[in-house]
Amino acid sequence: MKRLALFIALLGTTPLAAQTVAITHAKLVIGDGSAPVDDGTVVIAGGRVTAAGRGVAVPAGAKVIDAEGKWVSPGLVAGFTRMGVVEVDGVRETNDAGAGQSDFSAALDISLAVNPRATPIAVSRAEGITRAVVAPDTGKTIFGGQGAIIDLGADPQAVMVPRAFQFVEFGESAAATAGGSRPAAFAMFRNALLEAKAFVGKPQTGGRVTDGMLTKLDAAALAPMVAGRVPMLVHVERAADIVQVLDLTREFPALKLVLVGATEAWMVAPQIAAARVPVLASALADLPSSFEALAATQSNIGRLAAAGVTVGIGMINDDEARQARLIKQYAGNLVALTRVPGASGLDWGHAFATISSGPARALGLDGEIGSLRAGRRGDVVIWDGDPLELSSAPLLVMIDGVEQPLATRPTKLRDRYAVPQEGALPKAYER
Repeated sequence: MKRLALFIALLGTTPLAAQTVAITHAKLVIGDGSAPVDDGTVVIAGGRVTAAGRGVAVPAGAKVIDAEGKWVSPGLVAGFTRMGVVEVDGVRETNDAGAGQSDFSAALDISLAVNPRATPIAVSRAEGITRAVVAPDTGKTIFGGQGAIIDLGADPQAVMVPRAFQFVEFGESAAATAGGSRPAAFAMFRNALLEAKAFVGKPQTGGRVTDGMLTKLDAAALAPMVAGRVPMLVHVERAADIVQVLDLTREFPALKLVLVGATEAWMVAPQIAAARVPVLASALADLPSSFEALAATQSNIGRLAAAGVTVGIGMINDDEARQARLIKQYAGNLVALTRVPGASGLDWGHAFATISSGPARALGLDGEIGSLRAGRRGDVVIWDGDPLELSSAPLLVMIDGVEQPLATRPTKLRDRYAVPQEGALPKAYER
């Protein structure tokens, strides 16, 4: 109830949609790695940030929200999820992440499966997440298909960028899929890219590439990746595998690699930095959960950042379909690591960037999302405290300058059953 009262006090009674809004007197987080600014102002007009910082003038006629004592930040960017394409893993009808029985792989477009009404979307939005990277899972080959960038707005149009990247598995999982070994996975990859290069300019009709292993649709889908027009998100964990993946750019120099997971990346951080390859790392990997993650440490991200690697937090194999809200906690852990002797973490500003501008930059979208720099989309969150503290929560969330509802299925169920007495009908019949 206290949060609700604060929320109403901030908003007043006038809807924020389609207005110029100025949020003033805030502890302002730009999201680009810089430290928070006291007494800051952010102005949103036409769905975009027009100015943010200290001493910013409030335009005449703007709706003013006094955020005195509150934190204001860009909306959070979930760096790797399967949000909106999975509800219950064990119920096949609700899981569109992978297509293990399909003859197609790289051509699969995950944006066609995104459900804007999926329960995790509203839950994540209420936790301050406004954009998410949504990746497919692999099936018969190492190629999972084409991923998307979505917004978490309460409207039917969730997909911001369809076919934004190609998802590829390497390491243990890829070895099993490709026939039983890592060399088989790399051979499958090289063969597919050579077929895709040969296919460019040919008619994109059905069937397979002549004398090839790929379907023509798969070859056509890989062509933009081979040409460097879309990034290639590679799930890889072992340091030795990371080096082999980096070496692929010698044979295919246009590839825009982004490493995902990358538990042992700290061991080869200089090579990753020299290759200018971003990493969407698992932040809580601190135990040897597999033979390819024997060198797991929570200092991974801190050491990568110290080496000059662009890094964001991703959640592959970490309940990534439902628990994107944990990225706040993970970023907060990076700050806490700076106080642990022998550990490597990040200062507050750079830790926040791992869940804002870092993932955006990795996908080539830092000119659109992930910070409150002028020209970026109007994704803004007002918090009742430090966003990296577990006790803090959003009071207001805006996406493209439009106020978003914070109610979720869990909160609605809580409110429905808060009073145990039944009415004329059982509570399950209430809307």
